[in-house]
Amino acid sequence: MSISDRSRKAMENLGLTGYEIRVYLSLLDTGSMTAADISKKSGVPYSKIYEVLNSLEEKGWLESGSSRPQKFFPKSPSTALGIMRTRHENNFRESQSTIVNELMPMYTKSGIKERPEIWVARGVYNIIAKVNEIIQNVQQELLVALPFVAVDIAKPLQPELRTLHDRGDVKINILASAKINPDTVKTLSRVAEVRLNDGLFGGGIIGDAKHVVILLGEGTGENGSFEPIAIWADHAGLAGFAKGYFQYLWEDASEKKQSR
Repeated sequence: MSISDRSRKAMENLGLTGYEIRVYLSLLDTGSMTAADISKKSGVPYSKIYEVLNSLEEKGWLESGSSRPQKFFPKSPSTALGIMRTRHENNFRESQSTIVNELMPMYTKSGIKERPEIWVARGVYNIIAKVNEIIQNVQQELLVALPFVAVDIAKPLQPELRTLHDRGDVKINILASAKINPDTVKTLSRVAEVRLNDGLFGGGIIGDAKHVVILLGEGTGENGSFEPIAIWADHAGLAGFAKGYFQYLWEDASEKKQSR
């Protein structure tokens, strides 16, 4: 009996060895066999067959009878997977309890703080640098929300967006304020699908639902002048929330322009 490479890989990911997979498939094909017959059918050396059978029985993939000679029977895949899942969850809970009880007091006592996942970017150049970093590293999807107050950021981004567009393997969606200059919208629509939203106030960029820059407006710089401020994060939860809000605004967009 043969199975797809995908199923074989899935079984290996669960911890089954090549010999174990061959034995189990042989039992599925025949129903029940002695160890000697299983060895012949599966091609697993007889010197290894009982080791493999015992391992499969321990993992919950087969059971043995009490007849002589002893025969082995396959359990259903659903039953075997259920047994493995329950055992894994129990082992995880026990390991979690042991690790947390012993190591957390050590961690707390050390005074170590976890690495921050959110940073503040100040000034147009710093914000553009972070946005370009996301654009350069995106693999599948880039989402851009461009409010009217952030129109100055759009022009410096165009070369990077053009390069990304020319790669041809990344989906680029740009949600722009309806107040933005039509020529800017026309330029952006050449490298992305662009939709306009009358009520777009906030802005930002999301790469692969993993990295996000959110524009916060303007704040006071060190010399007292006003400068744009943004937060940059590689926090999956924050990026996922930002993507959900983007999609909500995207679906609500009243005007659309397709990429050309």
